[in-house]
Amino acid sequence: MKLRQFGFIAALLAAASAAGSGVHPQWPTRPVGAAQVVSLEGLRNAEFGDTEADLTRRGLLRADEEACGPALVGHGSVSPIFVDDRLVLLWLDDPMSTPEGISAGTPVGEVRAAYPGAVDLPAPPGSHRFAGLLARDGDRAYLFLHDGVTVREIIAGYADWARRLFDEGYGPC
Repeated sequence: MKLRQFGFIAALLAAASAAGSGVHPQWPTRPVGAAQVVSLEGLRNAEFGDTEADLTRRGLLRADEEACGPALVGHGSVSPIFVDDRLVLLWLDDPMSTPEGISAGTPVGEVRAAYPGAVDLPAPPGSHRFAGLLARDGDRAYLFLHDGVTVREIIAGYADWARRLFDEGYGPC
């Protein structure tokens, strides 16, 4: 995904967020061990900084006509975000989790306990966007988008790009 696509993504998420505004779904439970872990290095076969060309050459990246951008083979619940041909962020959906076990549906209090240094990022007033918690470790970070009760989305990758995505708008792809 290129930087120019962030605007499109922001519109999609705003619409999705508005459609679900005020609703706190019951997140599905899953068996222990069903989640795939994403570290601040990336996935075991796709690390932050890898190029689109390299991931494609290794058979790990494919163009998905049904998705809004390229997809990682074997990781249907992960959307890669590329800037200048480099993997800078991964947008995670269920059943992906952090090494600390944080995933979509985790209560915000558990995120704060697992990442006590996380910085609060309030949603812009009247924006219908989620608030965020940015848990930074050096040049990498997890961005936890939440509705005040539970984590709704997780983005992992370079901290500056995660913060920029939050500040400029974001989307579900």
